[in-house]
Amino acid sequence: MPADEPGPGRPVAPRAGSGATAPDAGSGAGSGATGAPADPTGPAGGPAAEPAAGQDRLAWRVSRGMVGLKAGGALVFTLLAVFSAGEPVRLVVAGLAALVLAGYALRDLVAPVRLAADLDGVTVIAGYAGRRRLAWSQIERVRVDQRQRLGTRSELLEIDTGDSFHLLSAYDLGQPCVEVADALARLRTGGGEPARTADGPDGG
Repeated sequence: MPADEPGPGRPVAPRAGSGATAPDAGSGAGSGATGAPADPTGPAGGPAAEPAAGQDRLAWRVSRGMVGLKAGGALVFTLLAVFSAGEPVRLVVAGLAALVLAGYALRDLVAPVRLAADLDGVTVIAGYAGRRRLAWSQIERVRVDQRQRLGTRSELLEIDTGDSFHLLSAYDLGQPCVEVADALARLRTGGGEPARTADGPDGG
């Protein structure tokens, strides 16, 4: 079976409440699911629902709320730059901030799905808006790096192939990284019990 083709199995109806979704026919990864395409977002434009246990295709995407926040920030800094025409330093800073936020918002629109997985492997975001397919045999380790500093806690999902290292935040996935790691472990074992999630240090 080619690496890009989804593994066998029957899709299960989604369960509301999390950020994982069954990819629809228009998504870049895991397309070809049988049945009607799933609604990619929740009722408020946030992350879509997570399929029930046993689903053999999953995808995680940036929520529409996060895209709107970045686009709104870009608009605010653009207006600030317009009204800072007589102040070169302020104009440059506001202009650069607007460009950066607009670039991130555009990426979210062009490539909203950051991670997709099935029984054969995963598809991860690569570069600005590209995608890279990884078979499970290529992946050496999936772990969650958790750090707590200055009263704030951060999480990153790490997918390590030995030759490449892919980092995804909870903002990229629309769901806590630990839950995504557990779902990946279940898919990797063919829907059985997940392997123990490797977590990073809690402090540093």
